[in-house]
Amino acid sequence: MAAARTSLGRVLPGSSILFLCDMQERFRHSIVYFPQIVSVAARMLRVARLLQVPALLTEQYPQGLGPTVPELGAEGLQPVSKTCFSMVPTLQRELDSRPQLQSVLLCGIEAQVCILHTTLDLLERGLQVHIVVDACSSRSQVDRLTALARMRQSGAFLSTSEGLIMQLVRDAAHPKFREVVTRSWNVQRAMIGHLEPKTWRIQKIIKEPVPDSGLLGLFQGQNPLF
Repeated sequence: MAAARTSLGRVLPGSSILFLCDMQERFRHSIVYFPQIVSVAARMLRVARLLQVPALLTEQYPQGLGPTVPELGAEGLQPVSKTCFSMVPTLQRELDSRPQLQSVLLCGIEAQVCILHTTLDLLERGLQVHIVVDACSSRSQVDRLTALARMRQSGAFLSTSEGLIMQLVRDAAHPKFREVVTRSWNVQRAMIGHLEPKTWRIQKIIKEPVPDSGLLGLFQGQNPLF
């Protein structure tokens, strides 16, 4: 159903999808750099909405691990519950319904479990997988680093959120790069009178400082995994 993966790893809005994996309440205090990871994933979701890139959201056993954290800004997305570590079995129908799909942009947790399993399943289907490294984490940095190396060995592309955003936009003349777009707010926020709807444009989003997600220390010095 998908084009064969090439070594270039180009990302285009019309043939891409954003996967948001298991950013749930019970992980808040156990995943390293959890607030930063969620913040970057929220950034990717804002851009996906501006560029009309579809997004899919999963929750791992929400009865025990709780709902998706609100700061992800995933209002309007229907979370898909799963117990399998990979996102692919529960999203199989969505994938099958998109014959034009070539690239999956992957954010979430944990890198060595659900992100890795999802990556391998997607690669096996012939899809390109782009790991948003500043939007993926684990309970330990060792697991995180080793999982990133493992996915790269298997053929996934590692990129930062800004690198992928700029690939999606491609041109500063893109109408969404400067155009002010009103961000959708949920009903609860709309009922709070003193809050004004925020406006977003891609140029503004990429100018926001990206939080440090602890990656710099992983890449310093002689790293045998990269």
